Amino acid sequence: MNATNPLAVVTGASSGIGFELARQFAQHGHDLVIAAEDPGLTSAAAALREHGTDVREVRVDLATYDGVETLWGELSAAGRPVDALVLNAGVGQGGAFLETDLADEARVIDLNITSTVHLAKRVLPGMVARNRGRVLISSSIASTTPGSFQSVYNASKSFLQSFAQALQNELKDSAVTVTSLMPGATETNFFRRAEMLDTRVGRAKKDDAAQVAEQGYEALMAGRPKLVAGSLKTKAQGVAGRVLSDRLKAAAHRHMAEPRRGR
Repeated sequence: MNATNPLAVVTGASSGIGFELARQFAQHGHDLVIAAEDPGLTSAAAALREHGTDVREVRVDLATYDGVETLWGELSAAGRPVDALVLNAGVGQGGAFLETDLADEARVIDLNITSTVHLAKRVLPGMVARNRGRVLISSSIASTTPGSFQSVYNASKSFLQSFAQALQNELKDSAVTVTSLMPGATETNFFRRAEMLDTRVGRAKKDDAAQVAEQGYEALMAGRPKLVAGSLKTKAQGVAGRVLSDRLKAAAHRHMAEPRRGR
């Protein structure tokens, strides 16, 4: 890898918002380390290399302790400082809490929460020691809403939102910035993987992942603390979320996320 270029690390980069964020870094002259568990990571790396950047792919399951440690080992072996860390890997699970499998809900927690904390714990000390670095945490507009029929997913995003804002305060006397990216429903594989194609939100028109990523990249580079990203409709939802009661937001979320099987 070209040690003169800044280095960005992007998790969950095989598709969707993660891939588009990685593309933003490639277009702006960053070398990349990208991580995901699925075979699509190889084609994603090939597409990113077309921008003339060096890309190292690390195929690991970040929902496991060993997966995060393997990624950290690759970063350590590279011997280069991480200039930007994008903690984007995540998964959802739709359905009534009493009907979903415990293993599926536990994986949401392991990937969305545990892996984010784990990798941040490994990378942030080096950034602070150098007094240089940027961190983007993929939260969600869902972090502001009780997630009826997505109860564990929304709660995981609420954790990430709080985690990002706490880190911002702890690091306020350093040059290291932390940005929370809060997209709404976006056109990715998320709803298929979360088994939510039979919901109103699963069938609805969604935001463009490239647009979300471009806005997220710009917010990160500007050092903004958080950004509701995507369309004007999503940004309006972000505004409404600040004034509506939790009871109303939970009811609205149920309307969009409750399975419609047989109806």
